[in-house]
Amino acid sequence: MQKVMIVGGGVGGTTVLKLLSESEVFSIVCMADTNESAEGMLAAKERRIPTVTNWSKGLDWDLDIIFDTTGDPSVYKKIKRDMDDQTILIPGSVALIMTKLFEEKNRLINKLENTSAKMDLILNTTSEGMVVIDHEGFIIMFNDSAERASDTKREDVIGRHIKDLFPSTGLLRVMEMNKKEVNQEITLTNGMELITTRIPLVNADKEIIGAFSVFRNKTEAVQLAEQITDLKEIQTMLQAIIQSSDEAISVVDDQGRGLLINPAYTRITGLTKNQVIGKPASIDIYEGDSMHMKVLQTKKPVRGVNMRVGPKHKEVIVNVAPIIVDGCLKGSVGVIHDVSEIQALTHELNRARQIIRTLQAKYSFDDIIGASEEMKLPIEQAKLSARTPATVLLRGESGTGKELFAHAIHNASDRKFNKFVRVNCAAISESLLESELFGYDEGAFTGASRGGKVGFFEEANQGSIFLDEIGELPANIQAKLLRVLQEREIIRVGGTKPIPINVRVIAATNINLEQAISSGSFREDLYFRLNRMPIFIAPLRKRKEDLKELAEHLIHKINQEYGRNIEGITADAIHKMQIYNWPGNVRELENILGRAIIFMKLNETIIDIQHIPDFIEEVPLKQEKLMRPSSGYVSGKPLSEIIDQYEAEIIQQAIYTHNGNKTLTAKALGISVRNLYYKMEKFEL
Repeated sequence: MQKVMIVGGGVGGTTVLKLLSESEVFSIVCMADTNESAEGMLAAKERRIPTVTNWSKGLDWDLDIIFDTTGDPSVYKKIKRDMDDQTILIPGSVALIMTKLFEEKNRLINKLENTSAKMDLILNTTSEGMVVIDHEGFIIMFNDSAERASDTKREDVIGRHIKDLFPSTGLLRVMEMNKKEVNQEITLTNGMELITTRIPLVNADKEIIGAFSVFRNKTEAVQLAEQITDLKEIQTMLQAIIQSSDEAISVVDDQGRGLLINPAYTRITGLTKNQVIGKPASIDIYEGDSMHMKVLQTKKPVRGVNMRVGPKHKEVIVNVAPIIVDGCLKGSVGVIHDVSEIQALTHELNRARQIIRTLQAKYSFDDIIGASEEMKLPIEQAKLSARTPATVLLRGESGTGKELFAHAIHNASDRKFNKFVRVNCAAISESLLESELFGYDEGAFTGASRGGKVGFFEEANQGSIFLDEIGELPANIQAKLLRVLQEREIIRVGGTKPIPINVRVIAATNINLEQAISSGSFREDLYFRLNRMPIFIAPLRKRKEDLKELAEHLIHKINQEYGRNIEGITADAIHKMQIYNWPGNVRELENILGRAIIFMKLNETIIDIQHIPDFIEEVPLKQEKLMRPSSGYVSGKPLSEIIDQYEAEIIQQAIYTHNGNKTLTAKALGISVRNLYYKMEKFEL
């Protein structure tokens, strides 16, 4: 063996020490380092290797090789000068290479061990026994399941010939014939019966290098067969369930041919099995397109499609879904509902909805559609107002969605779990309005109910009340409403005792309240009470970029109401609608889309340009007044009117300069966007 001294007890010296300690070629006779506590010195002492603090003392050992791992050139020169001519001196750079090779070797060994461990784990956890032989018939692999099946230990069979363990083995025959054998029965010497599959092992050069066998206890195989039988019983039970279901069910294969129908299907459609099984999916349709074929083409389910089926032309609603197994389309299943059977339930549901609508707010801010700048501002203002108890005044043209905002404000406030009462001030006669709003005491007037009646404000206590068309209130009601807002109490008609209330008031109007104040039809003090948090909702003509998103939202809503399945609207149809002025705003848009859907054929799923009425092209689009204004003194006009006129012209000029962009205009004028909208409404710009 080669006698070795290692100089340097650092990381390099320690690694060389560990590397050479595992070798049978080298004998480490000495470890040298000036620091007796160095890592290499301690490791040498653990291995009972002599250590010295002066490397020159190690030269007495008649060394064959010296490893200098200090990295100090002066040490290297001294060792080379003093060592024997027959001794080999290996510098630190070579030692570093050896260190890296040692680390790489360990990494590869660990990787190989991990891979081998994983392979053993996989093979040993499988429930099937596995035996592998080489080309001479000697066993090279024997897993845990094979041990249990043969009642033999792995260490007793590895390296033995296969015939010693399985005298009647067919693995040698499989290698010789190069042909696999599937599900063969064999009996071991211990009497255990197995079901085995034998497969030859062939390398990349198509040479036979061995064979392996996968086997299972015959009893377990029988149990598996029994499980399959159970599955067949479950299948039979499922078929029985389908046959006894009151829901009409039909199933077709991936080619659209009838596979299965149940008695409920025959009862509704009037078609028997002989008329449907094996026939095209359209055989039962009287009016409409085959939803089975549509699902097979798109691989997507369809819901709530109205059709007429069978010789009786029965009106039904159809739901169809694809049958997908392991990612492959196998067919589709349809469920047919008789419309007449659900009409009564629908009627009751509508009645329940009407009751619910009077008790709670239905909409939230998620139901307000619009991403334009003209809609972002009122939405943000409404969200801000929802966090405060302040009175809100919603302003905008009819059909812009003021009631939708009122619902959303209530649902976003801390009053959302209390009542939301809606009152249309223009829909109640003047003689009844006061008693409806504030209630009345017993005997207040002829015909008054015994015990009196609670008014809308009392009913909304701790919640919110929405006063729509607030500008239509008569003068005497305005005075009482002002008291409610100021004192937070009401007095019933015919009563004398104030009743305290805590109600959040949300008002809405589509008239110009400032003009109403000027004409004397609306109280100025009430206006200032209501106008604490004004929110202006822009008309649809000023936010046409929201048309597409609005249309898609309304189509979804109309689908639910009409039981249709319209999927969307084309860009051409949107463009056609964008040239229209929309005097009725979103309400008119919903009306036109609903009309288009009503007249669409059942097989049409996209609203196109031909579905939009042509009359909207005949109404010219009202152009914004973006002409350059002129200004000057007008004789006979008071100064306030001249100043208002000049201010309007300046605002109009700024709007013209910024191409109608309200945000940039407000920024340029040094005012808020809300103030700009207020002035635009005031001056009717």
